[in-house]
Amino acid sequence: MNKTQPKIIVIDDDPTGSQTVHSCLLLMQWDVNTLMQGLQDSAPIFFILSNTRAMNPEQAITTTQSICRNLKIAIAQTGIKDFLVVSRSDSTLRGHYPVETDVIAQELGGFDAHFLTPAFFEGGRVTVDQTHYLLIDGVKTPVAETEFAQDSVFGYSHSYLPDYVAEKTQGKIAPEQVVKFSLSDIRTGKIRSRLLELEHNQCVVVDGECQADFDLLAEAILQATAQGKRFLFRSAASLLTSLAQLGEQPIAAENMARYRPTNRPGVVLVGSHVQKTTQQLNQLLKEQVVGIEVDVVALRDRGAYPEGLHSNGCNRPQAKTEILESILAAVEEAFNHDQTAVIYTSRAELSFADVQQRLEFGVAVSALLMEIVQGLPPTISFLISKGGITSNDVLSVGLNLTQARL
Repeated sequence: MNKTQPKIIVIDDDPTGSQTVHSCLLLMQWDVNTLMQGLQDSAPIFFILSNTRAMNPEQAITTTQSICRNLKIAIAQTGIKDFLVVSRSDSTLRGHYPVETDVIAQELGGFDAHFLTPAFFEGGRVTVDQTHYLLIDGVKTPVAETEFAQDSVFGYSHSYLPDYVAEKTQGKIAPEQVVKFSLSDIRTGKIRSRLLELEHNQCVVVDGECQADFDLLAEAILQATAQGKRFLFRSAASLLTSLAQLGEQPIAAENMARYRPTNRPGVVLVGSHVQKTTQQLNQLLKEQVVGIEVDVVALRDRGAYPEGLHSNGCNRPQAKTEILESILAAVEEAFNHDQTAVIYTSRAELSFADVQQRLEFGVAVSALLMEIVQGLPPTISFLISKGGITSNDVLSVGLNLTQARL
């Protein structure tokens, strides 16, 4: 780690924030000792997987407070002087904003600004003239016009980021109060002086059309940080590439297959149910694999999840056990025939009485998936997970890890 480079602390609301970097730690727990390991690691960046996107706002607040309070102790004990905090979240603007950034600012305090940098170039998400777009078949589509804006938990109605901020803060930050960093500001270097003028945790929205834009942004940020400015970020993954400056991934994607510990088949686990994932899943199922569907409708209708959501009197443990045993038997059969199993949740978007029931059911589905992970044949050669919450739970629950290195 460059001695002049601040430690980049990423509190990630699901594990997909680390997909543009490598060779650093993912922490599944946040006790002081584990956080100290992250702070003292040689990599300039580390991730704390909070999984708050799977929580309600109250749980997200409690979790973020716990992380920050332990971080404060760990930072003091390790003597780290310079650090940047990133609240990593979804590039399609879903998540607990401003809940998480408010808690971080309150607990770790004294920030001159918090930045919204949602551009994720690898995924075709760009911000131009403060409007956030998704590239769909090469066409720039305002994010509020996509399926992501209709999310039953984190929906929103604005693509223009100052209006999005006003919507999510319920008017506490008005659109005209939001500081705007345009592509021109970034590319001409105007942001260098503007960064030094920021104070009192001002909200800044930042354009980005390609990685080179964020490289320039990161360079200016690191210079301002060296001059004593303190910044907080609400960001997607691409900015982390520019801040961490880790260089190219040392292992080419096509060479990752070398790391198979056995020559047996592997397993792919698909939890995400957005349309893009369904398209990818349909493509995967055309390969030489065995598709195994987890019927989440049956899980809901047979009441195989926590008390309080249903009162239809059915035997909850028995219903869940039958579903679990059926799936594991299908995986075992595929494995014995030397075929990779693709386990996926049924694609229907279910409706619930309220957001809390939707979140609780998501937890129940993930709990079932993790029991499946724990029941997989021990000699599989790989396990690929798709979906943020699914991937978080695979690491922390299914595999019971405290930390992992990318």
